[in-house]
Amino acid sequence: MKKSLLALAVFGAFAGAASAQTNVTIYGLVDAGIRRTDSDINGKAWELASGMQSGSRLGFKGTEDLGGGLSAIFALENGFTVDNGGLDQGGRLFGRQAWVGLNGGFGTVKLGRQYTPIFTVLDSLDPFSTGIIGGDAGALAVFETYGIRMDNTINYSMPNVGGFSGQVAYGFGEVAGRFSDARNMGASVGYANGPLNVAAAYHRQDRLATSSDPTTEGKTWLVGATYDLGVVKGHVAYADNRGEAATSTRSRDGMIGVSVPVGGVGTVLASYTRHDDREGSADASFWGVGYTHSLSKRTNLYTSYSRVNNDAGSNRGFVTAGDDVNWFNVGIRHIF
Repeated sequence: MKKSLLALAVFGAFAGAASAQTNVTIYGLVDAGIRRTDSDINGKAWELASGMQSGSRLGFKGTEDLGGGLSAIFALENGFTVDNGGLDQGGRLFGRQAWVGLNGGFGTVKLGRQYTPIFTVLDSLDPFSTGIIGGDAGALAVFETYGIRMDNTINYSMPNVGGFSGQVAYGFGEVAGRFSDARNMGASVGYANGPLNVAAAYHRQDRLATSSDPTTEGKTWLVGATYDLGVVKGHVAYADNRGEAATSTRSRDGMIGVSVPVGGVGTVLASYTRHDDREGSADASFWGVGYTHSLSKRTNLYTSYSRVNNDAGSNRGFVTAGDDVNWFNVGIRHIF
């Protein structure tokens, strides 16, 4: 008992010293709701689902002032599923984010697991912020984001100058003897001024296989904009995709949407997204409508209805190829 008390006292003293030197914030988000899925091939299903609007998470972030305008920064963010208490992102402890870096007048440099620049741009353009609608449908299922996050990544973000911002990212493939295998590279640039937000992004993923055949190479250009008129906000995005699998692939993705504030506490959301397969029979179209309602600054309710229509060779929405699926969601999200 005495040893336990002594250990607790030592830990408390250490934690106090650490907090005096570094500003650490604990934060998180809990999101859960009910989802109905109606599949033409697999039938109907009801489920309690986690993270339909935003992925549930528990995170730690901090800064330390190093002097001269330079700061050390870090973030460790765990993803979990509320419905069963399990780990998300394939069971990783800090699967959402895990990085450390430096911030100063030159910008920000971060090393570790981070979001791809192309996902960050798509998330800012989509009226649903890549959530709320469908199970795994919507803009996130139609547009290519290359896994949302990059491992083994060096990311540089420039300081905001006159509304202009940008970032570049390089993810090491770490395949022995094959420098380019599994390598990821991305970049984005944006301009935000008043009601206008314009952004563009590029991503390239080199082959994931260790053989000499390029089995999963791909590259995507994405451009888009939002414009806020006050009574309604417009959203548009367009992407061109090129890839190498057993044969070369080429496709285009487009999205148009609106978000409409209602009564100061709610927002109506709608979008239409189209995947155009330029070299096969894998076209898909998706539409969705939704509504969010704030109960406080940290808590809101949400609901949506959406549908994806797939051609015979398409499985957009991460469903069975050729399947057409409807989703209905209703849930609650709390931020802390």
